Amino acid sequence: MDQEATKALLGGLPLPVILIASDERIVQANAPAVALFGAAILDRHHALSFRQPEFLRAIAAVMQHAETGRVRLTLAGAAQDTTYEVSVSPVPQGVLCAFEDRSAWEQMDLMRRDFVANVSHELRTPLTALLGFIETLRGPARNDAPARERFLGIMASEAERMNRLVRDLLHLSRVESEERVQPSDEVDIAALLRRSVASLRPVAEAARVTICIEGADQTMTIRADADQMTQVLTNLVENAVKYGSPAGAEVRIALTLEKGPRGQQLRLSVTDQGEGIDPFHIPRLTERFYRVDGHRSREKGGTGLGLAIVKHIVNRHRGRLVIESAKGKGSRFSVLLPYEAR
Repeated sequence: MDQEATKALLGGLPLPVILIASDERIVQANAPAVALFGAAILDRHHALSFRQPEFLRAIAAVMQHAETGRVRLTLAGAAQDTTYEVSVSPVPQGVLCAFEDRSAWEQMDLMRRDFVANVSHELRTPLTALLGFIETLRGPARNDAPARERFLGIMASEAERMNRLVRDLLHLSRVESEERVQPSDEVDIAALLRRSVASLRPVAEAARVTICIEGADQTMTIRADADQMTQVLTNLVENAVKYGSPAGAEVRIALTLEKGPRGQQLRLSVTDQGEGIDPFHIPRLTERFYRVDGHRSREKGGTGLGLAIVKHIVNRHRGRLVIESAKGKGSRFSVLLPYEAR
């Protein structure tokens, strides 16, 4: 096969592919490979472009013994490293190297392992406490009525903590499975907000926090899943009351219409008067199990999944979640949703 035919063949491949001749120079590279490595790799010795020893050994093995190999190659990037699985194969013209980007797969695998580790950790603590109290109740505290009542109360609290975690995991799984299906029901978001706030009044009163609503006195109809939007409203308002507001503070909830990049949009904002969130934490707040203050969150019954659920629900509704905060100045969580006048 002549050089032009080889070039045409490599050009039809979707993966980045390079051809190394018997003199160890890179003689061909298709468009994806040039975009990845730059045109300067052509006519250069391959060792000048690729300095990873394992990859160079695989190329040498093909040249010397015609041994096909697969190696892992990591390339440094501006934002993050990219991992490729490289197939190194003998061909009549030399050595053919095909680069398959495995970064997304490795990221998913890392997320899966982190998820399993986090769930295991979250469940292990209450389970250990329950087992310890059961052992105590069977032994030293068997006939100690006051201790038994105290331990049973703690056990009930730990069991409820596990129940909340399992419930939120199921919610998260369901929301993720439905994320690509946009809701079609007509829902009055103002009425949903009023009902959600009414259900949270006792929580706010116990925390001595005042909830004020603006803009929810008229009908605002959007395409939405009523149950999921109630979950979003409840989560954001409850977070503002429990974690974002000291006693005597005010949580302001506002519904407003504004011009968005694709037409009119509805903004639901929940603003607290708390201590605020360090900007360092804001990009990670919607990650599963990420907490700014883990001990405080667990004490107040948080599972670390609430904002992850909110993010996926908002995505399903083709909206955006915007978090604004600064230390000492409180926080504002805004949900931006498409709005069509009815």
